[in-house]
Amino acid sequence: MKTIIAFAGSDSKTSINKKLAAYTAGLVEDAEVKVLDLNDYELPLYGIDRENEIGIPENAHAFLKEIKAADGIVLSLAEHNGAYATVFKNIFDWMSRIDGKLWSDKPMLVMATSLGARGGQTVLDIAKGRLPYMGGNIVGDYSLPSFNDNFKDGKLIDAALLEKLQAEVAKLKVAIHS
Repeated sequence: MKTIIAFAGSDSKTSINKKLAAYTAGLVEDAEVKVLDLNDYELPLYGIDRENEIGIPENAHAFLKEIKAADGIVLSLAEHNGAYATVFKNIFDWMSRIDGKLWSDKPMLVMATSLGARGGQTVLDIAKGRLPYMGGNIVGDYSLPSFNDNFKDGKLIDAALLEKLQAEVAKLKVAIHS
């Protein structure tokens, strides 16, 4: 059985992106899903002086180990001021010091959602442009607008948005089984 890790680029304990990532990973049939929480991998703010003083923290190694052990990744990014949330950028930076191609060419479904009509589209565009340089094999992408209007009782309720999400999930499933 294939293993998918799902996580949000957020440290919010009530992250809508974590809800979307977990829900989406659960749509992949014949796969074991492991939902990760960045709060379980707390790291000091990255800086070269800090790295020289303390080395690379164990939590960066542990998170990278989860990536390398997975067959696929579902990542939903929170958008803070049009870019990645600091917690995601920080873990990304620490892991890149271990392995510059940290995503290890694992098939990725990259997503974003927000309370607004653009659904985190700006951060999603940044990720689609940047992650491939770091070994990201983006096989699908998805933006969910107006989270509170379209996601209720743990599921996506808009039929057209669900159909589009299922098409992206199908791409991930094909990629992890090939």
